[in-house]
Amino acid sequence: MQKQLNRSPVLQKRVKEYLLITLISFAGSVSLTRLFLELTGYPQLGGGELHIAHVLWGGLLLFVGSLLPLIYNNRWALDFSAFFSGIGVGLFIDEVGKFITQSNDYFYPSAAPIIYAFFLLTVLLFVQLKKPHGQDARENLYTALQDLQELLDNDLSIKEHREILERLRIARDAETSPQLNSLANSLINFLQDRELQIVPHKPGFIERWQFRFRVLESKWFSQRTFRLVLICALIGWGIYTLISPWVIIRAFNNTLFLNQLIQNLVNQNLVRNQSGLTWFQAHVAVEGTLAVITIICGLLFLIKREKVAVRMAIANLLVTFTIANLLLFYFDQFSTIINATIQLLLFLGLIRYQQRFLSEKKPPLVK
Repeated sequence: MQKQLNRSPVLQKRVKEYLLITLISFAGSVSLTRLFLELTGYPQLGGGELHIAHVLWGGLLLFVGSLLPLIYNNRWALDFSAFFSGIGVGLFIDEVGKFITQSNDYFYPSAAPIIYAFFLLTVLLFVQLKKPHGQDARENLYTALQDLQELLDNDLSIKEHREILERLRIARDAETSPQLNSLANSLINFLQDRELQIVPHKPGFIERWQFRFRVLESKWFSQRTFRLVLICALIGWGIYTLISPWVIIRAFNNTLFLNQLIQNLVNQNLVRNQSGLTWFQAHVAVEGTLAVITIICGLLFLIKREKVAVRMAIANLLVTFTIANLLLFYFDQFSTIINATIQLLLFLGLIRYQQRFLSEKKPPLVK
């Protein structure tokens, strides 16, 4: 009886690296494009009836990014594909305001939240994806065959050689098909006969920077220093983000200032009706509440309630990323990029502190 075909998807071994390249180039292209246009007064390419918008360059780079892995089978093709795709989608989606309005309004307030939401969904995909590391024979054979490209390029390192052998042994032990079992055995024998042809392991770009970061971290960031940095960062950032909501709340008693504020929002098309004003009030309330919670987290750190402080601060930042920043991008537009970058650095710092100093270490096994 013929065995049933198995064509279920298999993740790339370097899937998270490719997505990380895409995310960085995506964020960089949007931020640098807006900065360049702001500094140069929004120049236009073309003359007369022609206007070459950067959405066209984005489409071109997306096309190049999609063609590269279709034409070339080398690993570098996927790296460049991720890079060009990230820049291309950034240039493309930066002009979303023109395509959701009849007036082709590039500065339409909803454009910034849409771009941010699109980026956030990609980040969530990056977080959810896991590198293939299971015991599935088919998955391990897929990955092993991909890694054999390094042997054809005479660039198979000792580390890669061991990883491929380990995957092939797992596949051989787990595979029930005699043909695939024989293939795994043949590849194991093939690699063992070529142990003298492997080269010393050369750390990649990300691996080198990870090592440098670990050295810097162990030298300069002890638990006491790291804790002090987080206390200052949380309290300082909380006070800074609380200033704007506090000024607006205080303005409720100043009719002249309040009318001027509302008029400015109307002139910028940020508030068009009562519903828009309600959203602005929600934005002020959410921003103020999250700022107060951030300060409380810093104070909890100060009294050495670290586990509670870290968990509360991480949850607070997740709410900021998913809810508050959508409102913030609508009312403050792309100036919020700086705020979002600081929030991300604070979030990564909290995660790292939790991993280094608060994670429960398993006791050693007693023999």
